[in-house]
Amino acid sequence: MPNVIATTDAPAAIGPYSQAVRAGSTVYFSGQIPLDPATGALVEGDITAQTRRVFDNLVAVAKAAGGSLSQIVRVGIYVTDLANFAAVNAVMAEYFQQPYPARSTIEVSALPKAAQVEVDAVMVLG
Repeated sequence: MPNVIATTDAPAAIGPYSQAVRAGSTVYFSGQIPLDPATGALVEGDITAQTRRVFDNLVAVAKAAGGSLSQIVRVGIYVTDLANFAAVNAVMAEYFQQPYPARSTIEVSALPKAAQVEVDAVMVLG
């Protein structure tokens, strides 16, 4: 039976899903957009500010699951403008060290709440 992961240190789900679900030693993160967990409001600012908020939210969910970003094995990044790839990459480099997780980066036409970036992940504990 999967275990639901939830924390008030990351934004609450804005739909019928969990922040993350643990199945065995694997934790599957739902996509995080740049919402402030205290207010639920979209973080204002450029792609760098929004990406930092997204990774801060992922840190909080990882911690609630009993892990850290160093245990993330895969990251999926969704951006509304692929021209922001370098800026998102620079922020990701602030949060991860080698060996880096596997990753995909995909341009999409829109994201919830008009966010510029969304990130999901898979983490393996133990």
